[in-house]
Amino acid sequence: MHVTAPGRGAIPTATSTCLCGRDRSAVGHRKVLALIEDHHAHRTTCPWRHSGTRETRKAS
Repeated sequence: MHVTAPGRGAIPTATSTCLCGRDRSAVGHRKVLALIEDHHAHRTTCPWRHSGTRETRKAS
């Protein structure tokens, strides 16, 4: 999860990525807050995080 709030009056942005392939982004106060909640919920249900057979990615 990466959140950017550059200062007073600026529009915040957020990006939520996961090793399972999930990649979401949001712009604006309400959407960023919703993405933060969604990111935390995903962490509890992610098939990759809760799989007994995790695969690791190797650099090519």
